[in-house]
Amino acid sequence: MADLKESNSNELEGFVDWKGRTALQNRHGGSRSAFFVYVMVLFETLAFLAININLVTYFNGFMHLDIAESANTLTNFVGTTFLLALFGGFISDSYVQRFKTSAFGICFELFGYIILLIQAHYASLMPPPCNPLDPTSVCVKVRGAKAVMLFFGLYLIAIGYGTVRGSLPPFGADQFDDRDPKERRKIPTYFNMLFFNISVGSSVGVTVVVWVMNNKGWDAGFGFCVGAIFIAIMSILAGRKTYRNRIPRGSPLTRILQVFVAAFHNRNLNMPENPNDLYEVYDKEVDKILHTEQFKFLDKAAISANSSFPSENNMEPTSQWHLCSVTQVEEAKVIIRIMPIFACTILMSTSLAQLQTFSVSQGVTMDRSLGKHFEVPAASLPVIPFVFLVILTPIYDKVFVPFARKFTGHEAGITQLQRIGVGLVLSIISMSIAALVEVKRKNVARDNGMLDAIPLFMPPIPISVFWLGFQYFVFGIADLFTLVGTMDFFYSEAPARMRSMATALTYTSLSLGFFLSTLLVNIVNDATRNVTKSHGWLQGNNLNRNHLNLFYWLLAIINILNFLNYLFWASWYKYRPIGEKTISV
Repeated sequence: MADLKESNSNELEGFVDWKGRTALQNRHGGSRSAFFVYVMVLFETLAFLAININLVTYFNGFMHLDIAESANTLTNFVGTTFLLALFGGFISDSYVQRFKTSAFGICFELFGYIILLIQAHYASLMPPPCNPLDPTSVCVKVRGAKAVMLFFGLYLIAIGYGTVRGSLPPFGADQFDDRDPKERRKIPTYFNMLFFNISVGSSVGVTVVVWVMNNKGWDAGFGFCVGAIFIAIMSILAGRKTYRNRIPRGSPLTRILQVFVAAFHNRNLNMPENPNDLYEVYDKEVDKILHTEQFKFLDKAAISANSSFPSENNMEPTSQWHLCSVTQVEEAKVIIRIMPIFACTILMSTSLAQLQTFSVSQGVTMDRSLGKHFEVPAASLPVIPFVFLVILTPIYDKVFVPFARKFTGHEAGITQLQRIGVGLVLSIISMSIAALVEVKRKNVARDNGMLDAIPLFMPPIPISVFWLGFQYFVFGIADLFTLVGTMDFFYSEAPARMRSMATALTYTSLSLGFFLSTLLVNIVNDATRNVTKSHGWLQGNNLNRNHLNLFYWLLAIINILNFLNYLFWASWYKYRPIGEKTISV
């Protein structure tokens, strides 16, 4: 009998193992399971970031798109990739376990990389080579079946990577029970270590893989990516017997919509004086969320038109479209509250897009020599912040967080909103530094009579590419604060049944930021078409004749306004109160 009681107390409600049996706390989950997630995200990031950071060179030098078109093509690809994280989050919250969603998603990535490998290997599947300095050489943009093959491979990767990013981070966090105080404290550490492994994978991707692409050929580079994705697949499958798998509970969007419909349906009912008189369901698998005063109009969804509520045998009301529990109403309120915070992170992602597009184009024009016999690929410049992040992330988690915890009492050292705010400030500083460095780069080009230098076909401007390291470094630290902070924030604040979608908002922010970057580039070019000799600040293939510095200053100003907006919403936000675990009667 004692063994039976111990077994029942060890069961994890709402979780199953890989065979569908109830998961056990001492057998499933924990740091051991999270290790397989770390390995998968490391190798997946290694592959994705290598092509993400180097595709501008591929589009411009091999597919013959001009600079602005190459940058927009990349930002559209990355934007779509991260937007699909929301789809991955929805699927894993509603219908398919997060582990299975991640496994299926990374298989799509594998097929995408194989297609790009095949195209890069066979010259007949690519546009013919050309030299823009040779008037007899005609540069033909990729089109027809070749373009279809290129974008089919790219967007298979987008579907896979987005799906994984919407399901894998919350899946790893699920390995720690947030209802257990000891395990809950490990969740911020989990997100920090997830970012650490992302940084390690990014460092290898932007150095080793980019070097392979630029020196051994793009087919070899894509082959490297195929191998990395295969290792990632083996890693996530290797830990399947150790995982806690949260059981999907149906569409979270439906639950939110039910609250609005029920509130409208009950709009003429009188609110009870005591919030405790609002309807609540006692569900042993759902943490009760206490009533809050914000958005009181939604509370009407929890008012019963009948004098008697369903009895305490956990019977649901006849229709949740007419009557919702307080917890369900509060779930909707949580989503509404986090949306302004989500919106404030979009412009930081717009700034990040410039570091992955125009900054790479800057690096191509600069002196990239390191010693006498080695030339740094321009796309490898982001390794500067990644190396520092590999060093700083463990220090942040193991030194700063425990130190700050002593003063703040917060389990993560500082609150998630404070962490996000620090990152937003650093993004402003990064864009300002980028503007100053671009001014210096152009001045050196002018002083050496190289304003008409075309990358890949003329000597580099005599200024070290490592000048770009300043803006990369500061923005990398901004990522440590904001990206990890938002992921932890959305996961911690969201109700358990919609955590994948909430966490995916981090990547949705990146997506919208990249799409906004494309829109902003087009708007700036149209607005400045008649006021500059280059027919726009960012127009054409000659970066030296453009006004990228002014564009960076514009981004810095926009980010300042965005930060002021963020301060308002962060001070308005109220963290959701969590009640004790409700027990079935």
